[in-house]
Amino acid sequence: MAKREKQTETENDTNDQAPRRMCGAMQVHQWLLESEPAFRMNMVEFERNMRSRLRIAMVARTTPYKINVVVHVVYQNTSQNISKSQIASQIKALNQDFRSKNPDRSNTPEAWKGLVIDPMIEFALATKDPTGKPTDGITRTATTQSGFEDDDKVKFDTSGGANVWPADRYLNIWVCQLNGGILGYAQFPGGPKKSDGVVILNSAFGTIGSARKPFNKGRTTTHEVGHFLNLRHIWGDTEDCSGSDLVADTPNSETPNYGKPTFPHISCSNGPQGDMFMNFMDYVDDDTMIMFTAGQVARMHATLEGPRKSLSS
Repeated sequence: MAKREKQTETENDTNDQAPRRMCGAMQVHQWLLESEPAFRMNMVEFERNMRSRLRIAMVARTTPYKINVVVHVVYQNTSQNISKSQIASQIKALNQDFRSKNPDRSNTPEAWKGLVIDPMIEFALATKDPTGKPTDGITRTATTQSGFEDDDKVKFDTSGGANVWPADRYLNIWVCQLNGGILGYAQFPGGPKKSDGVVILNSAFGTIGSARKPFNKGRTTTHEVGHFLNLRHIWGDTEDCSGSDLVADTPNSETPNYGKPTFPHISCSNGPQGDMFMNFMDYVDDDTMIMFTAGQVARMHATLEGPRKSLSS
């Protein structure tokens, strides 16, 4: 499985207090590209089809996509066994962010307010399990593991985690203790079904309970679900200005932004507005990321009409 790079001295090993946002999605993505030949071919095909879809004017949605969610809580102690209320607070945050009903969207800089549209995506905890039996959409698994890495072990009962529910019918979210300063990670479309979904640190999940500042607005899950729906990081994951997130209406940025930057923050000759650091796909604090663009929404819709179509059927 994927191996994380050695943590920096400012990150503590048990992730009790993550100093700044860290996402493992691209590291896992690169590992899958190398280890799963079918995944690389799937991504090539998806991007080719994505470009074709985006060249055609897509019909505006009149009803939202609806996605069933199962939350797998994997815990070693009582504090990690988060409550139904905390889980409900995360679903509420997702629905606000993916319907552009989050109150803080009003903080979008004037130059970009015209790019903010309703993504028309809604989430609900599953009411039936894979066998058709009633469920509250939550599984709970006691583990002997003190924490997990971004190596997918939390997704298998044989390694102390919980097995996936059918990934073509459910968005699987694992909530657990993550080591090494990482807040979460996601699998892009086209990867193995047995590991498809999103993993979130328990203290960065939801808006109440064990959720801790500055990651207590549910935006870690918003960010990782963005990856799950085929969005890249806003700076393109390079060390210079050569990267791209494959979305036309997000300014090219040099590096991630952390914390609470002051607008405008200019890099890559992207003035006068500078980096769109308030985008959900940057690395700023939860109370600073507030928006998706129309281009990102089009990309998510193409994903839900393409490789993840069965999720909203």
